[in-house]
This record gives sequence, structure tokens and C-alpha cells, in this order.
Amino acid sequence: MTTAATAMLAGAAMAQDAKQDIIDTAVAAGDFTTLVAAVQAAGLVDTLKGEGLFTVFAPNDAAFAALPAGTVDTLLKPENKDQLVSILTYHVVRGAVMSSDLTEGMMAATVQGANVTFTLDGGAKVDDANITKADIAASNGVIHVIDKVIMPPAK
Repeated sequence: MTTAATAMLAGAAMAQDAKQDIIDTAVAAGDFTTLVAAVQAAGLVDTLKGEGLFTVFAPNDAAFAALPAGTVDTLLKPENKDQLVSILTYHVVRGAVMSSDLTEGMMAATVQGANVTFTLDGGAKVDDANITKADIAASNGVIHVIDKVIMPPAK
């Protein structure tokens, strides 16, 4: 409980220093065009521009490009919106989770509903994705860049 409270306070202080929300920060970074397009197609822009705090594990463009051919195009189709929303919200945790808060085997509930698991052996990971850049401040949370699109468990 103390760790969660500390994370929230640290996140609130960090967010006050940042000027752009999560979406604007991702757009400005320039390496999240596929993620931003997916967030737009899923109708999640207003949510991620809204009040947080949110922690986003953001796959970069290379992570999306590594998916099997045609996967992104298929997910962006209107008839697949529910699946896209499920995948994207699996990359979001409520509150600000900073890299210094992570512990081996720690779990966090995603907005999608399932838990992600963190490991630290060999570098910080969320599920099986490497966190390649951590603690990018946004006005409404924090972004951690990951090298893979993580998939929610099958229901």
C-alpha cells in the first residue's frame, strides 16, 4: 500500500512538471505513429488526453512492424474495434508506475482488466516486452517505451 501511495505521489509531482498529455507526448516523440493511429481507431484519444494518472506501456513503431504481416491493418478495421480496444487497454495501468517502483514478479491491473507482470532479471520487462526507455513524463501520467506489442490473455 505504501509503495502504491508513493508511486501516486511521485507520479503527481512528475506530472505537474510535464506540459503535454500522453497523446501529445507520443506524437511529439515521432516513433509512435502506429500506436497513435491505433488509439485513434479505437476511440481512446480523449481518454488518454484526459485526467489521469495513467501509465502507458507504449510499443514503438518497430514493435508494431514486428507483428505478423497484415495484423495492424486487420486490427484497424472498424469491425475489429473491440479487439483493438482490448489490446490497447492492456497496455495501460491506472496511476503512475515509475520504473523505480518495479519489483521482481510485481503485477499490476490493466485498464483492460487482466494483470501484467514485471520482471527485472536481464532488464525491466512488462510481460515479455523489454522496457527500452522508462519514465517519460506526461501531464497526465507516464510512458514506458516497450519493444513488443503485449497481448492480453485469452478469456
